[in-house]
Amino acid sequence: MEQVKRQQIINALGEYVERYGSQSKAAATLTGVSRSTISRLLSGDGDMFDDKMLRTIAAQIGFSSDEWEPVDTTNYRRLTKILTEAQNGSLVMAVTGDAGSGKTFACRQYAAANPNVCHICCNEYWNRKLFLQELMRALAISPAGMTVGEMMQEIVHALKATDHPLIIFDEADKLSDHVLYFFITFYNNLEDHCGMILLATQHLEKRLKAGERACKRGYSEIWSRLGRKCIHLRRTSAADIVAICMANGITARADQDAVVEDSEQDLRRVRRKVYALLRLRSGQAAAPATEPATDQTDR
Repeated sequence: MEQVKRQQIINALGEYVERYGSQSKAAATLTGVSRSTISRLLSGDGDMFDDKMLRTIAAQIGFSSDEWEPVDTTNYRRLTKILTEAQNGSLVMAVTGDAGSGKTFACRQYAAANPNVCHICCNEYWNRKLFLQELMRALAISPAGMTVGEMMQEIVHALKATDHPLIIFDEADKLSDHVLYFFITFYNNLEDHCGMILLATQHLEKRLKAGERACKRGYSEIWSRLGRKCIHLRRTSAADIVAICMANGITARADQDAVVEDSEQDLRRVRRKVYALLRLRSGQAAAPATEPATDQTDR
């Protein structure tokens, strides 16, 4: 790994530590990275660590050396406004949008720029314990030796002691019913103190409405606490796609039209088409071995 890139990762780590307020809290959110490792890296002893450690840190703090230029799309601006209002007003909301509309990117950027924001990407294989462990890790709390009930209490206490916290449950539609029920408990214990966002595709709204119609346990309570509605993000517009093209070196109108036509309003497809055109322009026929780790799309 080039020395410049190693230093960029260390600088990003320093910003990550500032976000959490201490090296100990930052270390608690990272897997396989101790406080002493962070201390040595930030004190200038980075040469004693191999590239594997730097890559491990980079992946977990969201660092990317990718030269892709992000753009404030319509959905980015709207979701940032929603997150700001939810955090400042301790509001609870569900936000839905198409896959590839930039939801996760906007949330990552917001979490990186604002204190007391917990952004977790949910997984379908999580049981209750894994879910709470991931949430505690994001809050820089050790779950070692705790039962599910004790973890829940610790999370609630930590959030009550935090000034205007915000939790973003990204891809919330992947959570099983048993995990999704935790949302009711969080709401009951943290109402008017902690902002909460359930972020997902439109499947979440369909699931909640269907669950309520079928009188499934907990669904009516969840839907009620969300105000019985979801906020819908718009599909990515042609104007937004053209702006992304311009920011990333695609200036010919014909090329921009080709990106728009190929995109199906999905920012992943936009990104791939832009890279293809840039490679074609530079005479590089082969695609890069890996996709950049961080981009302006979501899962």
